[in-house]
Amino acid sequence: MLERPAPSTSVVVPVYRDSDALSDTLRGIDWAGVEVIVVTTDDDTTVAPVRAAHPDVVWVEAPRGRARQMNAGAAVARGDWLVFLHADTRLTHGWRLAIAEADRRDGVALGCFRFALDSPAWFARAIEVGVRARVAVLGLPYGDQALFVRRSRFEAAGGFAPLPIMEDVDFVRRMRRQGALFCSPLPAVTSARRWECDGWIRRTVRHLVLISLYICGVSPARLMRLDRARAPHPESPGQRMSL
Repeated sequence: MLERPAPSTSVVVPVYRDSDALSDTLRGIDWAGVEVIVVTTDDDTTVAPVRAAHPDVVWVEAPRGRARQMNAGAAVARGDWLVFLHADTRLTHGWRLAIAEADRRDGVALGCFRFALDSPAWFARAIEVGVRARVAVLGLPYGDQALFVRRSRFEAAGGFAPLPIMEDVDFVRRMRRQGALFCSPLPAVTSARRWECDGWIRRTVRHLVLISLYICGVSPARLMRLDRARAPHPESPGQRMSL
């Protein structure tokens, strides 16, 4: 029996005024053989030095907003699989093996990596345990786990809904109706900077309140207003970490 060839992969990175994190992510791993697409906005001039340093990356401009930017990147992608990577999240060695394993399982519609934070704080470990429990029990990974999906399934689902918040939760719930979720044990390591800035407890509680309200039917537009009102350091839509 012939072994299935490794699938081609496109990594889509939406970014807005977060050039330092983007630079670290692009430098942090060998991208040989992978199509990397960075989607910025026409008013974000901060990425110019990063763009000059990475001529092999495909650079795309789109209207501001994580969902719109990810859809714009997916529209030009050529890979069989799409990986949606936050600018402040780093993939780790061997991540392409996870894509290959998911590709061998025809029933898989969506995949994710294990959530990890780049902080030694005990609260970081507690959050990681909580995320693992949420994924195991509810089958609900978030965008900071580097979601990956077959391009054909992504296109059939219509991509990300143009929501100002919870675009990842909406997408995961729709994809789960199409097939199985593949959870890789390999970590996707996210910067803990916003928890450290906002406060570990404050930011975690805010996340839990917002996701609970969303599941109860509160609209994403209203949640976005609540998020801006409650956040000690309001963030622009492109910078906001997914819940």
